[in-house]
Formats: sequence, structure tokens, C-alpha cells
Amino acid sequence: MPNASHRRAKFRRRLAVLISVVLLAPVSVPVLAAPAVTVETAAQEIAEVATATGAVLRVRVLRPAGKGPFPLAVVNHGSPVDASQRPAMELPIFPTASNWLLARGYAVALPLRRGYGQTGGPWVEGYGSCGNPDYYRAGLATADDIQSVMDFFRDRTDLERDRILLIGWSAGGWGSIAIASRNPRGVLGVVNLAGGRGGNPAAGNCTPQRLVAAAGRYGATARIPSAWLYSTNDRFFGPDLSRAMFDAYVGAGGRAEYVSLPPFGADGHRIFAAADGRALWQPPVEKFLATLRP
Repeated sequence: MPNASHRRAKFRRRLAVLISVVLLAPVSVPVLAAPAVTVETAAQEIAEVATATGAVLRVRVLRPAGKGPFPLAVVNHGSPVDASQRPAMELPIFPTASNWLLARGYAVALPLRRGYGQTGGPWVEGYGSCGNPDYYRAGLATADDIQSVMDFFRDRTDLERDRILLIGWSAGGWGSIAIASRNPRGVLGVVNLAGGRGGNPAAGNCTPQRLVAAAGRYGATARIPSAWLYSTNDRFFGPDLSRAMFDAYVGAGGRAEYVSLPPFGADGHRIFAAADGRALWQPPVEKFLATLRP
């Protein structure tokens, strides 16, 4: 039988092996998630984008965390009813929507188009008189500025040139539908939130049948998927009008889906710009994005 000293030596060898196994075993340390990037903490720049007319657009750019390359969302602002407010407009930020896009990994470009605020210069988006409006041409003028922004960012290595999302609100939504009619390369989809022109809650819509006809002209050539979201109490473009525009667009061949959003506050037209409107538009927009090709 082994003596006591032999047993102690064997015990010490086993203990040494056990200690080495414990020391070499990987230790699971919880990793704390980095705080979400927001408009307050995102890397930010103000880009200057030249247009074919020589005007220079001011564009706020927000970047998510990381090196990229990132997909790009171009978010397009509306136009005030009162023309005197156009020169005072500031660079857009749309914090609620921008925070959501940053969290999804998008870089966000927020242009200020010709005739507005710091971009200044002539306003090119006019549609003429209320009795004889040219909504088709007005939308294409907005589309020209959106195209200039996309062309500028296509040359940047930190962005994915073939993963562009267009989002537009009000006049910006109308311009986003207009540019869809040109099928610009790299655009995966268009989100139109309360898009249109000639709306005025106080005076009513200017010749709305012209708006419907223009939507049909856009749809005749548009092949990029789009989602059209309108609140049922939109005071600029009510449900009957927005549905008529949509029907004309898809009837002419456009690819789109219509989403009727619930009433929002006193005027559903503000649903995109308002902080608490996101709870209503985000779910259908996310559903739409899930249908787009990667």
C-alpha cells in the first residue's frame, strides 16, 4: 500500500492540475452594449452640394457608430404655406426619424433645397397659379435637388451607393415620388409621408384633380417600390384625395402600397415631424423596408 507521503504527493499533483484548469478556463464577462447613437451624439457634418444650376445645397449629415460603409437615407423636408417662412427655414434634423434611422445603421442626409433658408437662391418649386397649377413640373424641380444630393454621396467610400432609401414629408414626399418616376440607380425604396402640393387647410386644395393627374404621370414610369402613408385627418391631403393620387399612380404602373394611418392630433399632416407620431408610422415603414431587396 502507498505510504502517507506518497498519498500527499499524489494529492498535490491533482490539486495543481485542478488549479491550472480553473486558471486557464475562459471567463464569461458580460459586455455592456454601447449607448445608441442619436442626433446629439452622432458624428455630424454640414456638406455643400453643388447643383447643375450652380446653386449650393446645404445638407446636414449624421453618421451612426462604426466605420461603415453605411446605407444612406435621404430625408426631404416640406414647404410652408406662407412663402415668407421659406428664408427662415433651418437645416432639417427631424430628430425622431433620424434617431430611428441611426439606430438601424443608416447614415442620414437632410438637405435644405434651393430657395430655403441657408441654401437660399431662387425658389424653383413653384407650381404656378392655384387655378392652373403644374404639380408635375414642381415635383420634378424638387427631384432635381434630391438627385444632386444622391450624386454627391455616391462618391463617398463610407456610404453604400446601392443602398439608398428616400423619405419625404409633404412637398418632400411629393418630390420623392417624382424622382421615383426617373428610377434613379441605387435607390431601394421610397417612403412618402403625407406627400403632395397645393394643400392649404384654410383655403382648401388648389385644383386637386391636377394633383391626381400628375401622380398618374409619375406612376407611368416609376418602378421603384414605394410606401404612401397618410393620416385619416390630414388637413392638407385628406383620405379621398390621397387615395385618388395613389390609385392614379398604381393604375399607371407605379409600384406602391397605401397605408392609412390613424388620426393624429388636430392635423394628421404633422405626423412625421411630431415626436409622438413615430409610434404610428414606424411599424408600417419597418414592414415596408423588410420587403426591399438587401
